[in-house]
Amino acid sequence: MSIISIRDIHTQFEEKIVHNGLNLDINEGEIYGLLGPSGCGKTTLLREMVMLQKFNQGNIIILDKSLNNISQVDAQSLRREWGVLFQAGALFSSLSIEENIALPLVEYTDLSTEMIHEIVKFKINLVGLKSADAKLYPSQISGGMKKKAGLARALAMDPKLLFLDEPTSGLDPVSAREFDELILKLRDMLGLTIVMVSHDLRSIYDTLDRVAIIDEKKIAYEGTLSGVKSSNSDFVQTFFK
Repeated sequence: MSIISIRDIHTQFEEKIVHNGLNLDINEGEIYGLLGPSGCGKTTLLREMVMLQKFNQGNIIILDKSLNNISQVDAQSLRREWGVLFQAGALFSSLSIEENIALPLVEYTDLSTEMIHEIVKFKINLVGLKSADAKLYPSQISGGMKKKAGLARALAMDPKLLFLDEPTSGLDPVSAREFDELILKLRDMLGLTIVMVSHDLRSIYDTLDRVAIIDEKKIAYEGTLSGVKSSNSDFVQTFFK
């Protein structure tokens, strides 16, 4: 069943056209990759899905809600259904790891301090961090730990959807493969649908069920990785050679 439908999306920044009629469907429970050359608008599309950026034309439907002219109430309700891991983690430097993860729960729920503390403890453990890491600040932890802390925060509200922007970028090969395994484990354990922007070829093959490849402002290919050879896109042929 389609959980996200993107129809005829056009995006333009002044004179620059980024998307010229994108169409794709993301099914429930799959790990779906947005791929393409640098500057093709992968992250822009991800930002449009999570309502951080407006598109010029077309429509995006997520969990049966249309993002076109969505009300403030519906938008707020929809945001609670997803978590986002930004490329650099986007942790607040003045907050500890524990406080970063707790932030969505403090802002958007009426849970007691004790209950929030228990949830944070569980999420820290879930992503493979140690309980002692909770008191550290972003400046005191490695890049891999920042990604895990950002992931724990993205999962704080028990979302149905998880958006990941270049989750393995900046990680050494061992940490990157560990992160891939974690993503697969979380998808199966929590029943998540995951949308991921990636350049990491190993990660793409290890984690993705289906992909959409953006090239020349359109979807050059959508489907499984085994079918990419059927695409006529120069980028696809070079990237997957």
